[in-house]
Amino acid sequence: MPIITISRQMGSLGEEVASALSSKLGWELLTRDLLMDRFFPEINAEQRSHLAESAKFYLSEYKDGKSFKDVLSDSLLKLSEKDSAILLGFGSQILLSDNSNAIHVRIIAPDAVRLTRICKQFHLAEEAARELLASRDRKHKRFVSHVFGADSSSEELYHLVLNTGLLSVDECVAAILSTVKEHSLRSRITSETKKEGSKDHQKSLPVFKNPSEAEFARILDMYQIEWRYEPKTFPVEWDSEGNVTLAFSPDFYLTRFDTYLELTTMNQKYVNKKNRKLKKVRELYPGIHIKIVYKKDFLELAERLRGSAFPADEENADK
Repeated sequence: MPIITISRQMGSLGEEVASALSSKLGWELLTRDLLMDRFFPEINAEQRSHLAESAKFYLSEYKDGKSFKDVLSDSLLKLSEKDSAILLGFGSQILLSDNSNAIHVRIIAPDAVRLTRICKQFHLAEEAARELLASRDRKHKRFVSHVFGADSSSEELYHLVLNTGLLSVDECVAAILSTVKEHSLRSRITSETKKEGSKDHQKSLPVFKNPSEAEFARILDMYQIEWRYEPKTFPVEWDSEGNVTLAFSPDFYLTRFDTYLELTTMNQKYVNKKNRKLKKVRELYPGIHIKIVYKKDFLELAERLRGSAFPADEENADK
């Protein structure tokens, strides 16, 4: 299940972003205190105090030969397998660093901005607020370093690093939601390819093979239709040793319609070859929706949309 971990600097509005995100998604927001109650129900007040004050105490034994860190890690992994949640702090970005369904976010802000916020929030003089920020930053960095052997400020740990000195809470939430949506789609396609026996060809940046594909992508963008370029390859023929001898890589995948499109703007002999591949894909991969867009259809669509920014413009023109 999708999981979002949020690491934050004090005074960066990280808690506010996490709370707004939880409300938006309807996912549970798990803070350190909630995890203590849920995963360590047997700890006494003294142990809870040690966990709050000492990073090294997480490495001491909790029960059955397992440390607090071990139990926390195991519990979070089990949670991520059955529920979606937002995890705030406690090194969750490292505990779930190998989880392909997890999105790791860090919320930061310039020191001057954080200082102003802390002064206002705690009614502190500037010097006292500066000391509080420095102390909290050191404590958090020491916790992650001692328990996980990592630097929590390292950008390499995160999918997104958002600066609330420049972005509002709502803008941060929108950026995270967009990333979760794209990442979930990518993970779904990867998972499907394993089940189907097809091959995952998703790329970080699409490189079109010809101008027709680029033009078609522009048309889809005009219609605000989400697409992926050649995300999968479907093997359709193999030799006696199991090597793939013929495969089909549809040009576009329309995520909203769960449909693959193959452009055909070439001569008839290539059209026949693609039709043969398409027939084999439908036979070998039932449930996969693939259509061929012929040259005539493509040119009509391109001509109809040429010079029009969005379909709404055509509707307005008729009014």
